[in-house]
Amino acid sequence: MKTAFVIMTLIVSLFQMGLDSRAASLKKTAPRKVYILPIRDDIMPPLVYLVRRAVKEAIQAEADLLVLDMETNGGRVDTTEEIIEILNQFKGQTVTYVNRKAFSAGAFISVATQKIFMAPQSVIGAAAPLLMVPGGGAAEMPATMEAKMTSGIRALVRTSAEKNGHNVNVIEAMIDKTKSLEIDGEVLNEKGQILTLTNNEAEKEYGNPPKPLLSAGTVESLDALLVKLGYGGADRLYVKPTGVEKLAVLINTISPLLLLIGVVGIYLEFKTPGFGLPGIMGITAFAIYFIGGYIAGLSGAEWVAVFILGLLLFVLELFVFPGTILLGLTGAAFMLASIIMAMVDIYPGVPGIPGSIQFRVPMRAIVINLTIVCAGSLLAAWVLGHWLPKTSLYSTLISQSASGESSVILQEQAQIRRLGELGVTISVLRPGGKAQFGEQVLDVISQGEMIPKGCRVRIMRHSSTEAVVEGVS
Repeated sequence: MKTAFVIMTLIVSLFQMGLDSRAASLKKTAPRKVYILPIRDDIMPPLVYLVRRAVKEAIQAEADLLVLDMETNGGRVDTTEEIIEILNQFKGQTVTYVNRKAFSAGAFISVATQKIFMAPQSVIGAAAPLLMVPGGGAAEMPATMEAKMTSGIRALVRTSAEKNGHNVNVIEAMIDKTKSLEIDGEVLNEKGQILTLTNNEAEKEYGNPPKPLLSAGTVESLDALLVKLGYGGADRLYVKPTGVEKLAVLINTISPLLLLIGVVGIYLEFKTPGFGLPGIMGITAFAIYFIGGYIAGLSGAEWVAVFILGLLLFVLELFVFPGTILLGLTGAAFMLASIIMAMVDIYPGVPGIPGSIQFRVPMRAIVINLTIVCAGSLLAAWVLGHWLPKTSLYSTLISQSASGESSVILQEQAQIRRLGELGVTISVLRPGGKAQFGEQVLDVISQGEMIPKGCRVRIMRHSSTEAVVEGVS
């Protein structure tokens, strides 16, 4: 038996080695892949979603090279920081091609790639932080704020420069006007000035052994660059903006409000008979929330499916198997998990390792959003539970055909007629559940105590659409 097991293990191992060898051979013969990401606009939040999509697609496709085709005047520092973190997720070769200009935030992002090449007559630098004012202009920054901002940016960019082998002193001279730059006895930037380099200046070599100042070389075009890097015959994929990235920015900005509307809408739908406006509002709000995450490149359709599954389990708990608790808790857990995961940045894992996933959890954003939603939902539920049934708006929100009644007035009259009516529980009341009164099954709730299935109960009063009952011996 032991010998047979050893032989079987050997056969499986040889078979697996053959598969691995064949896969490696296919990969060697397949053309290499290059992802090209044009950056033509200011560095603003929509670009984050575009870069995230490009990086995830490149990782998934096991691309060999990611090229940033750069032409920008700069932009926001917080957006730049996000983009740099996303670029760090790509483990292949990264290159920036400064097509015409890479000012300010564009220079920071360029330094986050392993190599920088420049087109003829292109420039890079002028990366000092500015204070933007309403209307799109820039104003002089107070000295303390400028020192604090400059220090933070220098640390961020210095980390990227050191990682990718760029000259840290050159980068700091682009950011901090108090820094001068002198190499091999030549003053390249005087104190009080911000360094900006032309393509010729950036590729000039200094030191011993000689090393380019910043640029690895001037190249006529992007096609010529790929040939220079050895990717002339590679498969190219250009990642283009879809136009909906800007919509995703708006949706994700108001995501706490969407979640709040969704929770309150579903709550009102469960508290009112039939299916009406609250349910439509809640489902629509959740749908928009997940659409925003999908466009932003955060969540996929799988989390929408998890949310729908959780909602179905919750509905089963309320209307089909009341009192089981497990269904309701599982459904709530599924919905909460899907809402959280729609905010989590998930990257494909290491190529060749099935199931390998890289998580980037924006914990601060998740905590803030969920705190707003929980506090807002509790407040809204309390206010609506005490105020809404007494207003004329209540009759507009609920379905007029619910339970065969044509109006709220008829519903209230029916509730009055049921007072004192005797029935039998058909599920355990914990304290909510169902009871049968004659031929009619009603949603009921005890006054806090648990009432077993099959016990006689009497209707004492009504709370919204639920009958409040007490046990009868």
